[in-house]
Amino acid sequence: MLKIYNSLAREKQDFVPINPGSVRMYVCGMTVYDYCHLGHARVLVVFDMVQRWLRAIGLEVCYVRNITDIDDKIIKRASENNERISELTARFIRFMDEDAAALGVEKPDHEPKATEHVPQMLELIRQLEHNGLAYQAAAGDVNFSVRKFPGYGRLSGKSLDDLRAGERVDVDASKEDPLDFVLWKHAREGEPCWASPWGEGRPGWHIECSAMSSHLLGPHFDIHGGGQDLQFPHHENEIAQSEGAHGKRFVNYWMHNGFVRIDDEKMSKSLGNFFTIRQILRNYDAEVLRFFILRAHYRSPLNYSDTHLDDARQALSRLYTALKSAPSSAAAVDWDEPHAMRFAEAMNDDFNTPEACAVLFDLAAELNRSKSTALAGQLRGLGALLGLLGREPQAFLQATPASGGEMSAASIELLINERMTAKKRKDFAAADRIRAELLSAGVVLEDGAQGTNWRRA
Repeated sequence: MLKIYNSLAREKQDFVPINPGSVRMYVCGMTVYDYCHLGHARVLVVFDMVQRWLRAIGLEVCYVRNITDIDDKIIKRASENNERISELTARFIRFMDEDAAALGVEKPDHEPKATEHVPQMLELIRQLEHNGLAYQAAAGDVNFSVRKFPGYGRLSGKSLDDLRAGERVDVDASKEDPLDFVLWKHAREGEPCWASPWGEGRPGWHIECSAMSSHLLGPHFDIHGGGQDLQFPHHENEIAQSEGAHGKRFVNYWMHNGFVRIDDEKMSKSLGNFFTIRQILRNYDAEVLRFFILRAHYRSPLNYSDTHLDDARQALSRLYTALKSAPSSAAAVDWDEPHAMRFAEAMNDDFNTPEACAVLFDLAAELNRSKSTALAGQLRGLGALLGLLGREPQAFLQATPASGGEMSAASIELLINERMTAKKRKDFAAADRIRAELLSAGVVLEDGAQGTNWRRA
């Protein structure tokens, strides 16, 4: 039986779906104003792995991952770029989709945008106001009354006296309590706004996910996931909003993936150790990055370094080399075979991908000895459940050099597409920077009537 570590209960629990045979899962997605970074890559890959395994064990899955396309950072970036918010968000949604596809991440069943669900947010706020949990402050914002909601803080394990206003929550003197958070922000000059019973304004960040999840999955669903950094205040506030409005349990199982560290330091722009997915893919194959993420348990810290990526590349190459010895295509997994049974046991133990990957290496070692086509099929089939080993061995081995110094073909194509987008919006300085960056990596671009070709210098 599948066991999941429930962050709310702080223990592994047997997974029992609300509706037998089906799972409803919501994961907090990206705020689209910049390129996705390594932390985003981990969320994308981890919950892609989760939904793949849920389907593999025969469950019907409805997977929702939202897009935040309106918030303070988006408004600020669009203003700095002198462009419409819709242009900015559309561009970075496209870049996000490209990065996710490169990492082998399957599209969720639903990908709602915040701006398309404002009516649902307004209805949720109206219900909270009716239930005595929301009030309009003198400054115009509508706030949630934290101390009126019993049990606030149980997800994060904090008492009300210990809590402080979190990220994206503006401390306003007109609040009844400093811990109260914004549900609806009154309109500010030059910012996008919508009509509401409390005057023109726009939604607060936290209300978005409560409204979109309940609209698509209902007020009570199985799994809610996201990065550990969202546990407080975002997910804590989601529980308060949703349960405060609907009067019932919001989510049965809360899942949080661990933080990303860079050479044993927390990844941070201020520390200068901040990497986007695209920066990493300039030197490493995307499947190597996916494999690197899955070799660590999703709840543990992920420590990034070139050394660890090089090790992941060599390890993945060993699996592909084993497959090269016995040609096969991915086939249905024989779950009665010992390796597959161990793989399933690992995955059913809170998605223990490190142990599942260890099974792949044991299987590869046996394949190297036996050259068995059946074992090769098993290796491919089990790897596919993790989104791995889907290429022809020779193609992977040729595309993945022994060292991280040469930019992969996929990374080059991503940069060329990025350059084309920059040229279309007449940002020729950015286009020139990309050309220069490619040239410094030994890649020459040749523009022609049919588009842009490239070659290594």
